[in-house]
Amino acid sequence: MPSIDPPAPQRIYPLKETISPENPEPFNDNYQENVPIALDLGSSSFKVGLTNNTSPNNVFPALLSRYRDRKAQKTLTIIGNDVHRDPAFKSSIKSPFDGPLITNWDYIEDMLDYSFEHLSVTSDNGKLNNPVIMTEPPACPLSQRKNMYELLFETYSAPKVTFGIDSLFSLYANTDNSKVTNSLVIGTGHESTHVIPVLDGKGILSQTKRLDWGGSQSSQFASKLLAMKYPYFPSKITPVHTSHIIKEHCYVSQDYQEELKTYLDMPNLERNDIVLQAPVEIHVPNEKKKSEEELARQAEKRREQGKRLQLQAQQKRLEKLVQKEKEWEYYSNLKLEFESLNKTQIHQRVLSEDFESIEAFNKYLASLDKALKRARNEDVGGEGNEEGNEQSWPLVDIPDDQLDEDQIKEKRKQRLLKANFDARERAKEAKREEEALVAKFEKEQEEWRARDLEDWCAVKRMELEDLVSKMKERSKLMDAFKDRKSVAAQQRMKNIATLANDESGSTSAASRKRRRNANSTIDNDPNDTFGANDDDWSVYRDITNVSLEEEQEEDTAAVLKLEEQLLKYDPKFNHEDTFSASQKFDWKNSTLHKFVHGPRENLTLKLQAEGVEPEELESNPEIIKRNHQIHLNVERIRVPEVLFQPNIAGIDQAGITSLSEDLLYRRLDGNFNAGGQAHSLIQDVFVTGGLVQWPNFIERLQKDFTSFLPVGAPLKVRSAKDPVSDAWRGMSKWASSEECTNSYVTRAEYDEMGPEYIKEHGLGNVCLM
Repeated sequence: MPSIDPPAPQRIYPLKETISPENPEPFNDNYQENVPIALDLGSSSFKVGLTNNTSPNNVFPALLSRYRDRKAQKTLTIIGNDVHRDPAFKSSIKSPFDGPLITNWDYIEDMLDYSFEHLSVTSDNGKLNNPVIMTEPPACPLSQRKNMYELLFETYSAPKVTFGIDSLFSLYANTDNSKVTNSLVIGTGHESTHVIPVLDGKGILSQTKRLDWGGSQSSQFASKLLAMKYPYFPSKITPVHTSHIIKEHCYVSQDYQEELKTYLDMPNLERNDIVLQAPVEIHVPNEKKKSEEELARQAEKRREQGKRLQLQAQQKRLEKLVQKEKEWEYYSNLKLEFESLNKTQIHQRVLSEDFESIEAFNKYLASLDKALKRARNEDVGGEGNEEGNEQSWPLVDIPDDQLDEDQIKEKRKQRLLKANFDARERAKEAKREEEALVAKFEKEQEEWRARDLEDWCAVKRMELEDLVSKMKERSKLMDAFKDRKSVAAQQRMKNIATLANDESGSTSAASRKRRRNANSTIDNDPNDTFGANDDDWSVYRDITNVSLEEEQEEDTAAVLKLEEQLLKYDPKFNHEDTFSASQKFDWKNSTLHKFVHGPRENLTLKLQAEGVEPEELESNPEIIKRNHQIHLNVERIRVPEVLFQPNIAGIDQAGITSLSEDLLYRRLDGNFNAGGQAHSLIQDVFVTGGLVQWPNFIERLQKDFTSFLPVGAPLKVRSAKDPVSDAWRGMSKWASSEECTNSYVTRAEYDEMGPEYIKEHGLGNVCLM
C-alpha cells in the first residue's frame, strides 16, 4: 500500500499593525505662488500637492491625536502618519469625519495647516496666494460647503476656490483627450459607493445612485464575522487589523453561490485558507527536575492513598450490600407468604406494604434482585480478613444481659464483621454459580460455531444491530432531556413537582422504606427519615439520567464483547464495522472544524486523544501559537460580495450591478442601439476607488453586466491606473484646462453670492440656488 505524504505546512501571515514610514513627512522644495493647490480630502486619507507636479506631495491618513506632555506643560497635536509612531498617541487618535461628512472643523483646520506647511506655502501679505481645487462628496450638503468656504476664504484668505467629485476627477485623469465624453463611473470610496452616469462630458447628478457601503463598512463587517467565528480569541482584533486583512487577502468571486458550495472542500480549502498569526509571547517554564528518590516517594504516597480509598469504598459497598440483602430477604419471605393467601388477602397485604398492586411488588422485587447481583459483582468477591472465621466473633450469640458494656461494644463490632463475612461468602457463591453458567454458555457457543459458523455470525450481527439501535434511541432520549421543550423534559418536570409534594402519596421505594423504618430518624425528627438509608436517594433516578446512563454503560459493554467475538470469528467483520469506528469524529468531514481550524487537524483534540495531561496542553508552545491564529477562508469572498449583494450584511439596498441595470434601463433611455444613451455608456464602464483593487473585480463586473445586457452589446469595463491616487492626478490635470479657469469662485463672488453659490462644471456638483 503506497504511503501517504503528510500535507505541506501552511504559510502563516502576520496580523499586521499600521507602521509609520521610516522617514518623516517630506516638505516641498518647489513652491510657487499662483499655482493651484489640489486637496483630495478623503475620509480615509488626505492627498495634497501643487498641480505643477505629477503626483501629490503628501499622502497621509486623515487622523489626528492630541497628546498632553505633562513635563513640558504643553499639548501636542500629532497629524497623519506620526500618530502611529508612539504608543502614547494611539489612545487619543481621532478623525474629523463622521461617515462621509466633516464634523470637527477644528481638526480640519489643523490638518490644512499641516498640509500647507509641508507644501512650504509662504506669503508676504499674510494670505494664501494659491487657488484651491478641492474634492467633495456627490450631493454635498450646503452646510459642509458653507463651512469649507468660510475656512478657506476667511481663515486662509484664498483667492479662489472650486470643488469637484473625486471619482469624476479620476475619470478625467484616465481619459486620453482633454474632454470626457460618455461614461458610466462606479466609484468605491471609504464610506460609500456611487454610480454616476456621465453624458457629453458632464456628470448627471440627478441620476446618480449611492450604496452606503465602502472600505470602512467592509472592515467593520470583517471584524464582526471574525468576532462570531472566534468569540474567545485571546487577542483583540482592531479595525487596523481588519483593514489590512480585506486589502491583502480578500478577492471578488466570479460566481459567489457556486464557489461557496465547494469552498470548504479539502482541495479548495488547501488552496484558499489563509492563516493569520496574532502576536504572542510563549514562556516555557523552567521547572526544577525532581530527583528519582523524590519521584519514588511521591509514587509510594499515591499508592498508599489509593489503597486507603479502595478500602473505604469497599467497606461502604459491603455495608450497602448487607442492607440490600436484608431488604431482599424480607420481601422474598413476604412473597413466600403469598402462596398461602388468597387474592384478596394478597392485595390487602400488598397495600399494607405501600405497593399499588402485586405487579408493582413483583417489579420492585425484580429490580432489587438485579441491583443486588450488580452490587455483588462489583467488589465483594475479594478475600476476607484472616480473622473472618468462627473464632473471630465469639460474642455474637451471647445475650446482652450477660455482657458488660465493653463486651457489648465488641459484640456490635463482631456482628458487623460477621455480616461482612457472610456477605462475601454469599457473593463468592453467587460468583461461582455465575462463572459456571458463563462457562456452560461459552461451551454451547463454541459448539454452535463449530457446527454452523455462518448462522452464529448472522445471529450475533443481529444482536449487535439491536443493541446499537437501542443505544442510539437512548442517546436521543438523553439529548431530549437537554431541551426544556421536549416531551421527556416536560415529563421530568412533572416528576419533580410530584416529588416536591408531601401529600402526593408516593409509593416509591424510598417512601416505603421511610415508612417502614419510622424509628430511624435524622436530627431527632421522627417525620424526616429520608437519608437514613443510602438507597433513599434512588428516588431521584426518575428525574435524572442515572438509570439511562447505567443502561447505556451495560449495552456499551455488551456491544464491545459482541464486536470482539465477531472480529475474532467472523471473517467479514472488520474494525471499520465497529460501533466506535462509526462514531469516531472525522474532522475532515466536519464543516465547522474546517471553517474554524482550516484544512489541518486540531492539535489540542489530537493530543487529548493521545492521553496528554491537561497541564501539558496548557503549556504546549505549538498549541499556544495556534490559539492565536485566525483561519480566513469563506470571509475572503463574503466581504467583497456585499458590494454586489448588500443583503448579506443586512443592507436594504441594491448592489452596484442592480443599480447600474436600473440606471441603464429605466433612468436613462434604455436604448442599446447606436446613438442611444445606454449604448454610449456601456462602451466605457469606468471603476475607481480603493475596493476596485480586489482581484477579479473587473471580471466579475463584466460578467454581471453581460448577464443583463442585450446580446452583442459593446460592453467595455476598465479600471483606473491608480484607483487611490488618480483623483488627485485628475485634479492636477484639470487645473490647466479652460473649464477649471471658468469654474473658480472668487472671494468677491463669495461675499456677494453667499456660501451656497458654486459654479457648475462637468466634474462637480450642481448649484441648487
